[in-house]
Amino acid sequence: MRNPTPADKFTFGLWTVGWQARDPFGDATRAALDPIRTVSELAKRGAYGVTFHDDDLIPFGSSTSDRAAHIARFKKALDENGMKVPMATTNLFSHPVFKDGAFTSNNRDIRRYAIRKVMTNIELAVELGAHTYVCWGGREGAETDIGKDPVVALERMREAFNILGQFVIDKGYKIKFAMEPKPNEPRGDIFLPTIGHALAFINSLDHPELVGLNPEVGHEQMAGLNFVHGIGQALFHKKLFHIDLNGQHGPKYDQDLVFGHGDLKSAFFLVDLLERYNYDGPKHFDYKPMRTESDDGVWASATANMRTYIILQERAKAFRADPRTAAALEKSGVNELLQPTVAKGEGWKEIAGESFDVEAAGKRGYHYEELDQLALEYLIGVY
Repeated sequence: MRNPTPADKFTFGLWTVGWQARDPFGDATRAALDPIRTVSELAKRGAYGVTFHDDDLIPFGSSTSDRAAHIARFKKALDENGMKVPMATTNLFSHPVFKDGAFTSNNRDIRRYAIRKVMTNIELAVELGAHTYVCWGGREGAETDIGKDPVVALERMREAFNILGQFVIDKGYKIKFAMEPKPNEPRGDIFLPTIGHALAFINSLDHPELVGLNPEVGHEQMAGLNFVHGIGQALFHKKLFHIDLNGQHGPKYDQDLVFGHGDLKSAFFLVDLLERYNYDGPKHFDYKPMRTESDDGVWASATANMRTYIILQERAKAFRADPRTAAALEKSGVNELLQPTVAKGEGWKEIAGESFDVEAAGKRGYHYEELDQLALEYLIGVY
């Protein structure tokens, strides 16, 4: 297996390897990581870049001079290590001011403050060369249906995205937004919980061309959905602006495991899909090193994400190149789906006049078990 290189466009958030492993039942098990060390350690391991929330890089409430100092040393580390910042985002969930949401808070002043906070960090993102701005509405939701009118809340959400879209247009910034759906946690129910919800919302905006998706493996699986199908829909709509890769064991709390350390078979087909459709954006690992890990384990887990992707990439490529796969795909009729149902020049009249042996077609087998087993054997290294 080859080693990761910047050409792979593997990226990590400062909050991922930098997670101190606090959870609702326990305090931190690791010390805070200096962002400068994070940049250096990831660069050594072949990563392409790092991403950040504003508060990851600049502690909340920093003075103007302290803010400038944090940015300057971060820029220096990026330059020295040849690392990029392809994406940035805003923390609209940690401070108590956001306990009822940001863009959808019932408090108007908080909504206006949240928009200002995002605009400030967009300017820094542009300065650092980011081309994608991720928006995760972790606190945009409710625990009780009487506490938040969902129709009005979506109107306020749309209002915020329209304002931010106009902001980047007026400033001439070459940056786009990527919405990150999640069904729940930290709120009992989060607005725009899935890829499909977010796609529908985007079509309501003044500038839908500026807004796409940043789907996350674990988030869709928390909702009991098929992530590969979700990414297929995002690709179909040309809205896959960014992607968060991690692992998840079914519909439970957000585990943020190393990529592939959950549903490995789904991860295999996900990589196969991304590679076949030439996704060329960052492969962003939004995961958390296990709470049980020491500092060494943090960097081992970062490497594990990249190694897993490369292994699956190589396995998927070999699977697709094998003549046995081609024969099995043909036998299953998968390739026939590429043929348009209605040929050029045809319409409903041509379809209406056809005859068809329904009984014979109903007896046909599609050989999916054989095809699925072949994929599994490639995945586990039989071939």
